[in-house]
Amino acid sequence: MFKRILIANRGEIACRVIATCRRLGVETVAVYSEADRDALHVRLADRAVAIGPAEANKSYLVAEKIINIARETAAEAVHPGYGFLSENADFARALAEAGIALIGPKPETIDAMGSKARAKTIMEKAGVPLVPGYHGDDQADETLSAEADKVGFPLMLKAAAGGGGKGMRIVRSAEEFPDALAAARRESTSAFGDKRMIIERYVEHPRHIEAQVFGDTHGNVVHLFERDCSSQRRHQKVIEEAPAAGLDPEIRLQLLNAAVKAAQAVDYVGAGTVEFLVDARGFYFLEMNTRLQVEHPVTERVTGLDLVEWQLRVAAGEALPLSQDRITCSGHAMEARIYAEDPDKGFLPGSGDITTLRFPEQSWARIDTGVEAGDRVSVHYDPMIAKLVVAGENRTVALARLKQALAESHVGGLTTNLGFLLQLAERPEIADASIDTGLLDRALDEILARDAGIPAEIPAAAAAWLLGAQERAAEQGDNSPWAGPDGWRIGGREARWTDLEVGDQRFELECKGDRESGYRFEFDGQQHDVRIRQTSDAGCTLFIDGASRRVVIHAAGDRLEIVHGHRRWTVIRHRRFESVTSASQGSGRIVAPMPGKVIQLLVAEGDEIAEGQTLALMEAMKMELSIKAEIAGTVKAIGAAVGDLVEADVMLLNIEPEQ
Repeated sequence: MFKRILIANRGEIACRVIATCRRLGVETVAVYSEADRDALHVRLADRAVAIGPAEANKSYLVAEKIINIARETAAEAVHPGYGFLSENADFARALAEAGIALIGPKPETIDAMGSKARAKTIMEKAGVPLVPGYHGDDQADETLSAEADKVGFPLMLKAAAGGGGKGMRIVRSAEEFPDALAAARRESTSAFGDKRMIIERYVEHPRHIEAQVFGDTHGNVVHLFERDCSSQRRHQKVIEEAPAAGLDPEIRLQLLNAAVKAAQAVDYVGAGTVEFLVDARGFYFLEMNTRLQVEHPVTERVTGLDLVEWQLRVAAGEALPLSQDRITCSGHAMEARIYAEDPDKGFLPGSGDITTLRFPEQSWARIDTGVEAGDRVSVHYDPMIAKLVVAGENRTVALARLKQALAESHVGGLTTNLGFLLQLAERPEIADASIDTGLLDRALDEILARDAGIPAEIPAAAAAWLLGAQERAAEQGDNSPWAGPDGWRIGGREARWTDLEVGDQRFELECKGDRESGYRFEFDGQQHDVRIRQTSDAGCTLFIDGASRRVVIHAAGDRLEIVHGHRRWTVIRHRRFESVTSASQGSGRIVAPMPGKVIQLLVAEGDEIAEGQTLALMEAMKMELSIKAEIAGTVKAIGAAVGDLVEADVMLLNIEPEQ
């Protein structure tokens, strides 16, 4: 086993690798950019070395810097995590030339599987089923257009050198093809420095099933069963689980055998994932990821194995710890990725300080994270906060625990996708395991239920909680009746008023009573008798009009998150008579929705534009954002240039409305 390794990554995966190394007695060296100097992985590692500016292409993506630090710290091996340089064959070769082991596969394997086109050729020869399509070297527009016609529509355009949903487009007609090709090439070039594309028949409503494989330097290859990653939004996985529920046993056996055959075809060493599309007719090779996957914890939970430990042992030259017949799968596990993003604003990524961080402390729950309360989610990197993993003896138990864990989790200071995850977990397609890879994109509005009315329980629970907190605070201070918040007056008690904002609605509640005897609230022309009793850290029983409800309340000052009826509601208390307005709609002032880089300006001063027209493109947190006009008019001024790094709310363009 190695004595010391360097982790060429950051955040959650760096912390995950450190945990296993600490258990095995392996020293760890972390690297960090200027933005990460106080990050959790830096604090946890035995040693940490600065690697450069915040931009990844000047720090985490500079192979030469990482290799020099590995030499200087006498690290025997490098763990690349996932993302960054984890699937970079040139990096693997440079490490080998420096006499440093890569905790991953051979450079030749990375090369072969890094090209989707070449990977398909290899799999075809190995007898692994493929989706019909084109993966040839001729990349002329006319050739790709002709091949698209042969494959037929709908089809999928994919970056030949890509992964993670970058450079992918579903094209449903020949008329859409030229624009889709240009957009996919642009995104692929930005993400991978390679504009080559492949074309595949688009498999309607497939499941995404992937097999975890492991190989060693002694010729052994095994699978560690499969995962279902069909829950995806724009090709990014959202909820993953193991094993795949409802998969035909014969198809499962064939798929796992095909995955092993795929790994053997490229002399695979280390942890890898072979991904397949599955429909009623069978399964088709999608791609092979030559690294540890984000969703590897669900496999660890059902097999009882530490995949990072296996990686270390294999890279150190040891044989696989177990043969295929000794690897078992029991129970069920599910993982949800928690992001700093706003589902109500098109999943716009967020950044900022985490004021509070709360996750369930149960034996069946596991949290993989790279942050703690007080840390910052940086605009420079992926906004994932944590992976929430639950396990149970069967899928029904695991799903129930996932819902409970999502309700009990809280991230203060940032808008997150926790509410979206809870609503998704409630979908019947999740319950009966019939979800396919396109459901989230087809039914997103239905899942988010933006038009659902706000039940009376939400403002009632919020007001009762906030008034009760006021009363408890007063009891610990001045006990005179004048200091209390309960409206005490000579001759009787006055009603109090509480202003609450829930979504885009405002509630003005007239409040009487106290937390002991109960409250009477009047709002929307109705009266409600309300009491609230705390049953756990966040769990409460709400008594309203003689009936009880279980709610979960996460409080941070005047901001509450209330979970009720499998939905998560954000409630903000405002001072009396405070104006509560959202940003004006239809404004001619176009601002950056978040910090990022301007990568393209599509208009010039003086241009006449239509409402909804795309004016500019920004790149932020690994996403390409389209900036659109809210009104028709004329471009009066442009406030940023291509290549500029801008902060949120900086003016990009000013539009003079048409008369």
